Amino acid sequence: MSTETSSAPVGAITPSDYRQVLGLLPTGVVAITGLTDEGKPMGFVVGTFQSLSLEPALVTFCVDKSSSTWPTLRSLGRFTANMLSIEQLSVCKALARKGEDKFRGIDYEESAIGTPRILNSTAWIDCHVISEVVAGDHYMIVGSVSAMEAGSDDALMFRGGKFGEFTLWPPAAPTEKA
Repeated sequence: MSTETSSAPVGAITPSDYRQVLGLLPTGVVAITGLTDEGKPMGFVVGTFQSLSLEPALVTFCVDKSSSTWPTLRSLGRFTANMLSIEQLSVCKALARKGEDKFRGIDYEESAIGTPRILNSTAWIDCHVISEVVAGDHYMIVGSVSAMEAGSDDALMFRGGKFGEFTLWPPAAPTEKA
């Protein structure tokens, strides 16, 4: 078995090296959404969403400093994290593009905190922004969880520049027929 490794000296890591190595780690695909004061839905997709604390219930994600959507969501102070399902690749692609009308054709309902919950997502988590830290070319956001609900267990995953789904291992044994 042969493997290639890259051992660049500290400080010499290129964006290409970084993507190649960290792209090996699968991530969930999460849509961060909010409603403007005018009631217009907006959002973007992250692959950096994760739990941070159980007590109190906190989550975190990172967003590129160049995001044109985050400044508006930041000013609202609240968001919903929608864990996209394997059937929602088109939602992912719509929210990942630049432009004003990203929500065209995306079905959602308004949450109790006034944010879009994308229908048929694997799960949703309503949050209030409590912290933002500058971290390199990104902001790291911490949200306090106010409500959450799980749906299906078929989460959309991203790894190595490709989308897919998680497969449990070992696979479930076939059931016997009577």
